[in-house]
Amino acid sequence: MLNILITGANGQLGSDLKFLSKNFKDYQCTFTDVEDLNIADNEALIKYFKKNKTDVVINCAAFTAVDDAEKEKEKASLLNSTAVKNLAQLSGELKFLLVHISTDYVFDGKNFKPYNEGDPTNPKSFYGKTKLDGEIEIVFNASKAVILRTSWLYSSTGKNFVKTIMKFGKERGELKVVADQIGSPTYAKDLAQTIFSLIPQFLEDKKADKVEIYNYSNEGVVSWYDFAKAIIELSKIKCKVIPIETKDYPTPAARPNYSVLNKRKIKEKFKIEIPYWKDSLAECINLLEK
Repeated sequence: MLNILITGANGQLGSDLKFLSKNFKDYQCTFTDVEDLNIADNEALIKYFKKNKTDVVINCAAFTAVDDAEKEKEKASLLNSTAVKNLAQLSGELKFLLVHISTDYVFDGKNFKPYNEGDPTNPKSFYGKTKLDGEIEIVFNASKAVILRTSWLYSSTGKNFVKTIMKFGKERGELKVVADQIGSPTYAKDLAQTIFSLIPQFLEDKKADKVEIYNYSNEGVVSWYDFAKAIIELSKIKCKVIPIETKDYPTPAARPNYSVLNKRKIKEKFKIEIPYWKDSLAECINLLEK
């Protein structure tokens, strides 16, 4: 029986991990959020690990409000960097596996082909900077860790692009959506399934204490406009979606214009198949419409 701690359990990914945990009988999962365990409080973490045997920590906790991070810098840094350092250091001391969720926003989006894990990072936003800082803390402090970079995360729970487009699509006759930012959506349930399925292999890969980075998103490439159009069509909502440029929709935080992630490494290493983005979107919308 593996003892697994999931932090940020009330978020999109944490919620789907909780839902799927019943399918993994060999896992004893503990789900916590900030009210149960504040990972920015190192003393609270030490106390938790002294009382609870832990083999794996899946860190889903993060400050993910990209625009808010530009003005709430201390909060973003605390959760995305300092708290991650706490977990990484304890991983180094106690030898548990740390699985940490990162983002495509560590890249500047100036690439002309999908990003590999080893490509140079250069975040354009403060959010992206704090997430990269968290990755660096893991590299320097953890004994055994997996960093999963993902993009455009959505689910049937929480606040996300899919639910926002469905809501506004029903309320308005037309929506203007940015068409010159390109990436790949990620259905949280697919990512959660992959994490749980690969934990035994992450643990077995102990030839040396090390940190590995993997990219994970759904297959396929779209703009936010394409994504919104598919949401409207699959939801059978009568609303016109109009493409606009980034300059026509200014935001406090700069976004990468191209942040497609190359997933060859995780697919070849673990022989996994990743669902196509539109198939996963249809599954999510079916859930939302029940």
